[in-house]
Amino acid sequence: MSVSLKRRKNIIKILTEAAGPISGSRLAMQLEVSRQVIVQDVAILRARNYEIMATPQGYVMPREMDSVQKAVLAVNHPPSKTREELNVMVDHGLKVVDVLVEHPIYGELRGYLMLESRQDVSRFLERLEEKKALLLSTLTNGVHLHTVEYRRQEDLQSARAALKENNLLAEE
Repeated sequence: MSVSLKRRKNIIKILTEAAGPISGSRLAMQLEVSRQVIVQDVAILRARNYEIMATPQGYVMPREMDSVQKAVLAVNHPPSKTREELNVMVDHGLKVVDVLVEHPIYGELRGYLMLESRQDVSRFLERLEEKKALLLSTLTNGVHLHTVEYRRQEDLQSARAALKENNLLAEE
């Protein structure tokens, strides 16, 4: 077995067994290669149909969990309300999986977030500011969708109510 094939098998093993996201830098250190080698390996693994997501916290392989349900929330607000919007969702027990906007040329553009706590929200927004990056919602005048995961229906309902109360939900 080639060295690169063995390393890719190790990447799959590490990500499958991980309790949470693993950064490219951490994988690189663990496997004694450069971060760029990890990025290339992940691209090759994705091309071979391995479902590996790149999140702000690192790489993750989704797990099937019976008790987790998914929903999509349509929201509309200026960038200044992003922290409030995300905190409302995580405070109500939702995991913010991604953000999706519909671009007139490119179609759907999706960014994986994987935010579960206020700490995750703060790190995401700090990184956004540090990189001087724009939110995807700036492409659509604030209109965007979030896929969320939740365990209890009442968590989703209370989050929706709080988003509506704070004028963050898109008009229904």
